[in-house]
Amino acid sequence: MNMMTLWHISGWEFAALALAALLVGFSKTAVSGANTISLAVFAAILPARASTGILLPLLIAGDVLAVLTYRRHAHWPTLWRLFPAVAVGVVIGTLFLMWADDGIVRTSIGAILLLMTGVTLWRRRRESEGADDAPDAVTTSAGRLKARSYGVLGGFTTMVANAGGPVMSLYLLSAGFRKLGFLGTSAFFFLIVNVSKVPFSAALGLIDTRSLLLDATLVPFVAPGALLGRWAVHRINQRLFDRLVIAATVVGGLQLLVG
Repeated sequence: MNMMTLWHISGWEFAALALAALLVGFSKTAVSGANTISLAVFAAILPARASTGILLPLLIAGDVLAVLTYRRHAHWPTLWRLFPAVAVGVVIGTLFLMWADDGIVRTSIGAILLLMTGVTLWRRRRESEGADDAPDAVTTSAGRLKARSYGVLGGFTTMVANAGGPVMSLYLLSAGFRKLGFLGTSAFFFLIVNVSKVPFSAALGLIDTRSLLLDATLVPFVAPGALLGRWAVHRINQRLFDRLVIAATVVGGLQLLVG
């Protein structure tokens, strides 16, 4: 049976999903904020709970491409510091999804998008020049508390809404990462975290044969987006694009909240 029939997707809706899949690839190799647009599109067109499971394999495909592109720039001490707290956040997010119905999930995704937009704007106001691609590990009590706080919030938001990107962006930038170190570290971070989410999503019924078949029709659009991002990362007008991403995220979040 045709996937568009299974999900009652029109041609225009499939085109929007395909564009969102392309933005997934672009966000993984260029500007992570673009991913929030994909999240809003998927949640608007598909059932909100189901959209998180359908989007996850596409995110993993983008993560693989990002790791292949930026693998030499990852900072592993930072990753090891974050993973335990992220695991706690993923478990909390899983429990939330077991309780929440589609309407609550949809509202939660909208609220998370708006929250992450506020976080991003706050980050940009406080952002200063970092040192290099490999910041020193934070060993103070305040630094460890900061890592744990961001990790738990990142794990929860990525499990509930695949929206951990802005949280981790804020943490990595505040830790002093520059562009390539940021991209390499976040690539490995989200590949490992997203793969670890698969059993939880499958247990919740968010990933099944039907969702994977729809993924199979959308995953070819991820690679062109990743290649475009790799080409654009050194050429893109970052300030203008970030403003467009923030505006689109606000619109998408409001649509989910009032829809």
